[in-house]
Amino acid sequence: MTCGECSRPAVSVALVHYPVYDKNRQVVATAVTNLDIHDISRSARTFGLNHYYLVTPVEGQKELAGRIIRHWREGWGASYNPKRKAALDLVRISNSIEEVLEELGNEYGAPARLVTTGARQHPRSIGYEQMASIMAHDREHPYLIVFGTGWGLTEDFFDRADFVLAPIQGPGEYNHLSVRSAAAIIMDRLFGVR
Repeated sequence: MTCGECSRPAVSVALVHYPVYDKNRQVVATAVTNLDIHDISRSARTFGLNHYYLVTPVEGQKELAGRIIRHWREGWGASYNPKRKAALDLVRISNSIEEVLEELGNEYGAPARLVTTGARQHPRSIGYEQMASIMAHDREHPYLIVFGTGWGLTEDFFDRADFVLAPIQGPGEYNHLSVRSAAAIIMDRLFGVR
């Protein structure tokens, strides 16, 4: 299917476990968590997204994620909780963001537009209404919204991004949401019914 045939924007999300920063701004690989797999896939399904990519080159982490996903997609887990299966059917495991972008380009026949997220204001940050409008009117490209684990995506992601979303901010200075919370809020702002 090409994006031109989509009735809505072709949008996927990715949760990056490498490369990301730790609290000392060192580039690290973070651990895949059960909660991130379940909660972000449920948000992605709720808001009608196409895929949810877990991005890690670490073999042990990919194996763990695969076991969790298979439990809910096949056999007892799938029959016990069909709604969980429906959410986890969106999940794909990838080695790198380059692999994800290549897969999306092949699937939709056009290069994916990269949208980054983070907790800090960026010189290129745009608002949610503007981003939602851009995606709603572009049937030529798939979009990939990228979330970072640890202490956020590396600067390379922001340098190569087509769009940078404004950070989620409350009334105070504290700004350290879990990635699950941030992903749900961002998906609601972009795709929620008002």
